[in-house]
Amino acid sequence: MLDHQSGAFLDLDDARIYYEMAGSPHGHPVILLHGGLGSLEDFHPITGLIPDSFQVVAIDMRGHGRSTLGTKPLTYQQHQADIQSLIRHLNLKEYSLLGFSDGGIVAYRLAAANNVVCALVTIGAQWRLSTQDPSFEILDGVTAAAWTAMFPDAPQKYGALNPQGSFNGLVKSCVNLWTDLGTTGYPQDSISSIDCPTLILRGDGDFLLSLEEAAEAQAMISGSSFGNIPFAGHAAIEEAPEITGEIVRRFLLNPRKVQAEA
Repeated sequence: MLDHQSGAFLDLDDARIYYEMAGSPHGHPVILLHGGLGSLEDFHPITGLIPDSFQVVAIDMRGHGRSTLGTKPLTYQQHQADIQSLIRHLNLKEYSLLGFSDGGIVAYRLAAANNVVCALVTIGAQWRLSTQDPSFEILDGVTAAAWTAMFPDAPQKYGALNPQGSFNGLVKSCVNLWTDLGTTGYPQDSISSIDCPTLILRGDGDFLLSLEEAAEAQAMISGSSFGNIPFAGHAAIEEAPEITGEIVRRFLLNPRKVQAEA
């Protein structure tokens, strides 16, 4: 169980990154990367479907959960650097990635830059963004008050885990992260260099990742698979955990590329 009680911290030069490990200590590592303004507990609905034979590494990304925000600007590139530092700290020679939303964006960046990634699963993860995308205005308009209106217990949960942190400050940092259209932001066309077996998932009603964008990502990543989860929106792991978790479980047990038909 990922419970924010049994983990450890990695001290970086300006931040502390919290992580927990579960499953088999000698199993193949699967790194879980949560969504924006969430924490490693995002994966509670499906962790029971990850086979016990795997070693699960769950992370609170910078500023989230029990991890501190630090002094550096919050970017997807910085998240990537933090995760790479933890991978080196844990001496992981190869691993798979399971990322939801922001975590999936970071996972795309990691997989595009590292040929030791054995398998990649993204859920509701955008891979590019422009000011013309309908989701840009949504992301740019998020405030702490608006987020609290949707998730009333979010500030209290954050404060309990990170009493020295600022929920308002984290929201502002995340808006800057989400609307960063430069090289430190979304992976964009670099996803075409991903060479590991890849599974792209989205909820049928996802308002951030359109069906067209997901299909284009599949076309760009050679041999990748795509699943559209019915009866779910952006948070498919929460809204349809049985379906999503079972698909993830089967893929992790047998990751493979789809062979193009002749």
